[in-house]
Amino acid sequence: MSKLWFETALLPSGWAGRVRLGVEDGRISELATDVDPGPDDTRGGVALPGLPNVHSHAFQRGMAGLTEYRGDAQDDFWSWRALMYRFLDRLTPDDVHAISAQAFAEMLEGGFTRVGEFHYLHHDLAGAAYANLGEMADQIAAAAAETGIGLTLLPVYYRQSNFGGAPALPGQRRFLNDPDRFARLVEASRRAIAALPDANLGVAPHSLRAVTPQDLAQIAPLAAGGPIHIHAAEQTKEVDDCLAWCGRRPVEWLLDEAGVDARWCLVHATHLTAAETTGLAASGAVAGLCPITEANLGDGVFPAEAYLGARGAMAVGTDSNVLIDAAQELRALEYAQRLTRRARNVLSTPDQTSTGRRLLDAALAGGARALGQAHTGLELGASADIVELNPDDLSLVGRSNDKLLDGWIFASGARAIGRVWRRGKLVALHGRHVDAERIGAAYRQALERLLA
Repeated sequence: MSKLWFETALLPSGWAGRVRLGVEDGRISELATDVDPGPDDTRGGVALPGLPNVHSHAFQRGMAGLTEYRGDAQDDFWSWRALMYRFLDRLTPDDVHAISAQAFAEMLEGGFTRVGEFHYLHHDLAGAAYANLGEMADQIAAAAAETGIGLTLLPVYYRQSNFGGAPALPGQRRFLNDPDRFARLVEASRRAIAALPDANLGVAPHSLRAVTPQDLAQIAPLAAGGPIHIHAAEQTKEVDDCLAWCGRRPVEWLLDEAGVDARWCLVHATHLTAAETTGLAASGAVAGLCPITEANLGDGVFPAEAYLGARGAMAVGTDSNVLIDAAQELRALEYAQRLTRRARNVLSTPDQTSTGRRLLDAALAGGARALGQAHTGLELGASADIVELNPDDLSLVGRSNDKLLDGWIFASGARAIGRVWRRGKLVALHGRHVDAERIGAAYRQALERLLA
């Protein structure tokens, strides 16, 4: 058993001082407060639970910054998607491994300790299945093992290009499956993660536009009690196309027809009516928000104030991985509300006056639910996934308790992170992954070839 001691730590019950954690087999087996450190304890400053990242397309880290120029047509999500398809057209399994490892290392550096990998790049360059149907899932799992991040693998089902059975586009050929082959892919994915400690599996129908209702009914049970994630209402065109197809909006249709409950995570859910907002909140599903990507793509602003006011569950993710930083995702969520409402501290409440604390609590609880985890923080039985803030960082000087969170989220970000432990093992030191140099070299080699 190893022992970690912190001057202060955020526990599910609140802030506590002089906290000692015993870690055995990767989990917190002992917890004491207001105690002195033992002679062999690893000592630290401010301990926070690691955050869940509920939505990532790891391979897109390799194209971050490559689409920040204007083309001939109006630039929007759909023009960005065309460029993304061109990038993934060249990716080999080795490339996916190298890029995913870099993304996962940056997540650990930035405060995320578990990732929900929304994994849809399944097949070879021509769109044919690999001899090992789970080849790409193996690469994702290998990258998780290499970096140490917790993994919830979400193999994605994709069959059509739009509502009503529109044929798939050439750029989507590497994603496509029918229900039978997808069932085999899910089992191959289960084998891929079998050796990873505390990894788990769900399924992800890509979006209502990419699956038929019949297929959705077939593939959702493949989650076998695990999480079910789906993109929903990210774009106004998607909403309009759905209305033209069935007379209902995407989230409305899902709530009416798909049995949405606490197993589900609706990613983005940007464009909601008031009825959809309260309906989604009441369903127990999690809204998986990716504020940095949603801003980068011009998606729109999720109605977070109304949704949280209706006791909806939310979590954050990094989606396109254009920038990986847990604090900045939370900050961007609040700032978007401020810009639309022309007010400050929109997501705080009279009972929870610290905006940073409200955001963090919501992201921890919703993230655990969305990724199928029983624990939401530093408590007995939980994975010892710990983010240490450096109290000597200038943004945190003179602050304590919730003011530390406000300083980290709104005035600092990843630079205030000192060390990160995952299952009690040190994975980041001085804000850098312990294997950053080697992982970065492999990433550099892959990108130099891909962008040549």
